[in-house]
Amino acid sequence: MAETSADTLVTHNTEELNCGTSKDDGGVSHTQKGIPLSRKLCYAIGGAPYQMTANAKGFFMQIFLLDVVQMDAFYVSLILFMGRAWDAISDPLVGYVVSKSSRTRIGKLIPWLVFTMPFGVLTYIMLWFTPKDTMSPAFSFTWYFTMCCLFDTFMSCYHVPYSSLNMFLGGDQKDRDSATGYRMGVEMFGTLAGAAIQGQIVGVYHAKKAQACSQMNLTGDLLPNQTLPLTDTLQNTRRAYVIAAVILGVLYFLCCLVLFLGVKEQLAPLSTLDRIRIPYLTGMKMVVKHSPYVRLVFGFLFASLAFQMAQGNFALFCTHAAGLGAYFQHLVLILLTAATLSVPLWQTLLVKLGKKTTIFIGLSVYVPTLVIIASVQSNLPVYIIMSILAGSSLASLYLLPWSMLPDVVDDFKIKNPNSKDLEPIFYSCYVFFNKFGGGLSVGISTMALHFAGYKPGACRHNASVITTLRVLFAPVPIALLLVGMVMFYFYPINEARRLQIKEELRKAT
Repeated sequence: MAETSADTLVTHNTEELNCGTSKDDGGVSHTQKGIPLSRKLCYAIGGAPYQMTANAKGFFMQIFLLDVVQMDAFYVSLILFMGRAWDAISDPLVGYVVSKSSRTRIGKLIPWLVFTMPFGVLTYIMLWFTPKDTMSPAFSFTWYFTMCCLFDTFMSCYHVPYSSLNMFLGGDQKDRDSATGYRMGVEMFGTLAGAAIQGQIVGVYHAKKAQACSQMNLTGDLLPNQTLPLTDTLQNTRRAYVIAAVILGVLYFLCCLVLFLGVKEQLAPLSTLDRIRIPYLTGMKMVVKHSPYVRLVFGFLFASLAFQMAQGNFALFCTHAAGLGAYFQHLVLILLTAATLSVPLWQTLLVKLGKKTTIFIGLSVYVPTLVIIASVQSNLPVYIIMSILAGSSLASLYLLPWSMLPDVVDDFKIKNPNSKDLEPIFYSCYVFFNKFGGGLSVGISTMALHFAGYKPGACRHNASVITTLRVLFAPVPIALLLVGMVMFYFYPINEARRLQIKEELRKAT
């Protein structure tokens, strides 16, 4: 392609900065040329809350419920799986409700972000709060399952319209890809910030527990499945999780404020930003019958499922299988730092090589990385190197599928010019499959650990638990990733088709 990486990445383009806009009623602006740099940055910052909270949950929720709340693994699996299943189901419903909503003075999509944000912040904090020192299994399950479902619902009301907003920033395909690059860079930084805040605040207490277990092991007092007594360290750990949640909640609010002040919705080709007139099931059928969308979605589903399977078990794997429990929060930070720094690399490659080729390269890096991590024990330097490679591969999964989705929506609009304003449904179904995969991965993982004999709070586990962790961390994710790569192979929109879509949209405008 003729696009240059300098323009696609963080470039201070004076033409973008001087781009004028004129506003009509309903809070919608008509962009005259390109997307201003300030709008790209404000849009990108708005994506940080979802990644901060989602990855804090992804890395820490399982170990929080098992070793801090000390809930039985069976109930943890129900919360993680049913909570994510509810989250996934709510996304298409939210997408349809957003599509049916009318424009307001501040737009159609942005009001959803602004008015659901306070509820999202509150329920996120409550998700990490332990109401009692000792809770009955029924009360504990009800509390965390309710908070999980409420938070995920409010986050869907934020993330679905936010992701759909990518289609209404103005500009053409090149501008949207550039905005997506900014967004993924900031989202990876948000992921890093969330894991850093959560990990550094709570990690010290997990390290103390690992040290106590190690001392008991050295003295010969440690038996399989033996737990430590309820101590002040555990109480402090619970308090630390709440403090971390409050800090992330404040950042959630600030990022939403920046988005609200810096982004105005723009009309896109063949879109009106008005409420849709077709029934819910009709709109869903049209979306799922679009072949490029189906192949992209299932490729994203299996690849995301692979990454989330490994991610969800990373803390437990490091703690109980690799003997690096005192270092796992540092490995998480290294992984996410590498992912953040790798986004510009993948953005440059997608411009030069095309999106399909780039995603194959990025995902392929993950396979040998998982094999080496699962094969090596208690070797911190090797884990550091592999965490860097895994983070780089993770960045490609963040960037490429989300960069490919607008092309699919444009292809649909060209083929169905009379079906307008279905963008929220496209994006909500995309998020649905991602979240469903995440719920499936943690549910299966925790249920497998339950049947393997995992005992919450134990310092040392039997051999079947360790074997289960190794299988869940490498062989299963690798198999899922290979299926996802096959799906991406049959994805039909290559660079030639993208240019054809761009020209057809230009003629239709």
